[in-house]
Amino acid sequence: MRNSFIKTLMAQAYQDERIFLLCGDLGYSVLEPFAEAFPDRFLNVGIAEQNMVGLATGLSMEGYTPFCYSIGNFPTLRAMEQIRYDVAYHEANVKIIAVGGGYAYGPLSTSHHTTEELGMLRTIPGMVVTAPGDPSEVDAMTAFIAQHQGPCYMRLNKAGEARLHAQPPTLTLGAILPVRTTANATAAVLATGDMVGYAARFLEQHAPQVDLYSVPFVNPIDTAHLAAIAQRYRHLATLEEHQANGGMGSAILERLHDLLDDGALPQLPAVKRIAIPNAFISIAGSQDYLRDKMGLTLDNWVTRSLT
Repeated sequence: MRNSFIKTLMAQAYQDERIFLLCGDLGYSVLEPFAEAFPDRFLNVGIAEQNMVGLATGLSMEGYTPFCYSIGNFPTLRAMEQIRYDVAYHEANVKIIAVGGGYAYGPLSTSHHTTEELGMLRTIPGMVVTAPGDPSEVDAMTAFIAQHQGPCYMRLNKAGEARLHAQPPTLTLGAILPVRTTANATAAVLATGDMVGYAARFLEQHAPQVDLYSVPFVNPIDTAHLAAIAQRYRHLATLEEHQANGGMGSAILERLHDLLDDGALPQLPAVKRIAIPNAFISIAGSQDYLRDKMGLTLDNWVTRSLT
């Protein structure tokens, strides 16, 4: 995903001289092409993510479109106050990019686990919060947020993810993207981030009759499309590499209940949230190992929803 991001950002930067990239002392073997192509629009601010966000806000007020790039927690949780007051309060055109979402940096333990930031950021007024599901969605989302006026956040995994879409999808704000659908399915998974790839592999092998949608926008969400999905299926599961509290699953449930209250839904489907239990994990390990330990699997839900 990170390679797709920088490739697409460079393509945007060739067309738009306002794009400016800042990083927090990382990105080696990834960001060098941008730095070499646009030396006057690249700055490594060092291990100072709070300052990076403040600097990006100033650049945005001078007409730039700054992208802040760092590992998981560091441009988000460490800089949450600056994102809230400097960026969002001033409606600054700043884009926060976190590489290594969820347990992608699992061996480095809790300090590098990014499992709460989607919930935190989606509560900040005006923040567009995104987690693309594959490199094709990263391509589309990078171009989208580069052109979108206002604060944006994008969570990336790391590298090596399979492409699930033959072509980069066309994005509108809040879009939900079909990954695999069938005519007579009664159950569907709504996944976000790299869990979309896991879901695609699992369903292909174990439950081809279950449909799959990617939710690349955690905030906002296209409520009209969500209402159509809710009326089509009896069973839904939300799947995310994030704490259960406040994440994409919470956002989906909130929107569904609002739709029901507004009369846009006659009834609610059965919805199962599959997410990280609201607890820290005290062990280190690979991303797949930690996902398994924290129960990020579709096995039990598929069995129940199809019987």
